[in-house]
Amino acid sequence: MAQNSALDDFKKDTADSTAVDASKKVRVGIIGCGWIAGSHIESYKKQPDVEIVAGCDLIPGKAAAFFEKYGVEGVKTDYADHKAMLADKSLKLDCVSVCTYNRTHAICTIDSLNAGINVLLEKPMCVTLDEAVEIMRAEKKSGKVLSIGFQPRFDPNMQMIKKIVQSGELGQIYYIQTGGGRRRGIPFPYGTTFIEDKTAGLGALGDIGCYSLDCVLNAIGYPKPLTVTGYKSDFFGKNPNYSHYLKVGHPEYAKKFSVDDFAAAFIRLEGGIILDFRIAWAMNLDTSGDSIIIGTKGSLRIPSTECWNGSFDKPLKIYHEVAGEQVCTEIPLISRKFDLFDMKIRSFLDASKNGTASPVPSSQIIYNQAILDGIAKSAEAGKEVEISIPKI
Repeated sequence: MAQNSALDDFKKDTADSTAVDASKKVRVGIIGCGWIAGSHIESYKKQPDVEIVAGCDLIPGKAAAFFEKYGVEGVKTDYADHKAMLADKSLKLDCVSVCTYNRTHAICTIDSLNAGINVLLEKPMCVTLDEAVEIMRAEKKSGKVLSIGFQPRFDPNMQMIKKIVQSGELGQIYYIQTGGGRRRGIPFPYGTTFIEDKTAGLGALGDIGCYSLDCVLNAIGYPKPLTVTGYKSDFFGKNPNYSHYLKVGHPEYAKKFSVDDFAAAFIRLEGGIILDFRIAWAMNLDTSGDSIIIGTKGSLRIPSTECWNGSFDKPLKIYHEVAGEQVCTEIPLISRKFDLFDMKIRSFLDASKNGTASPVPSSQIIYNQAILDGIAKSAEAGKEVEISIPKI
């Protein structure tokens, strides 16, 4: 029996069972009380060492209603904006979650870091490369923890992708295809902040494209992007007859739509690697294809998903040779019992409390942001653009 138990160790859940010291409370504030903030507060409520003390939103009364909805009492919300909340020294904030729309990610994060507060920043990091650079400069100056909200990093199946690549099983990587998306899935049910340029800045490109990029770039060690040829379109978002608009009676959203609902790019990475990328909120296709990582010894097929914000539901496949024969090896899906969002929150809290490295560091995600920025710029210019990231 003991031997069988030992042999079955690989089947065990991979959740981190490290005990949390609840005697040391982390005082948390939430900036932006919209849709994604709900996931943050639900996760913070599960953490035994967290005290949610403040929240703010630009819409009067929204923060107070938000905390009442989630049953969190004693939270200070009488702030006109994030600057007023950060200036309230009586809060003694340790950490904040930045859950605002994309266009304000940078200013809210920079101001929080300058105030000496650790930041969990929702994805995408921001809208432009210039903003990402300024965020990193503030982070470096502050010495505080900044983690970017990529919860798929904590999924064991996503982690297996990196393990396979880093093991050398695929040999030298030279070509990657990634992307995916939805047949119909423009996120307008959450209001218009996702679909207007003045708030979102990026559409499908930033919303789910950043996840798709992180999946493969993290696996190969985040090489520096060199050039980008990008394309983006908005055929569905600007169509008042888009079926999902009509189902809920919002054809007027077509007039407000001012971001991309589809994007594609050809990206050259350091090390001679080519990255072929495409992502969609809406398209006349069930998927734009699985992600593939091609190497000199083998290739890896990663099943496509609609969102890339969690895991996938089919096995990974390695195409390689064994004893001179071409074979395909399926990697069984790894089960998990823990919530990815909880892991994202917990890892950020632990890094903040212990002063350890960021679980999802800006030093990697700036390359992700540089690619998003490059795609947008190339699409506007109609030609290939070089990516230049200044020294920080």
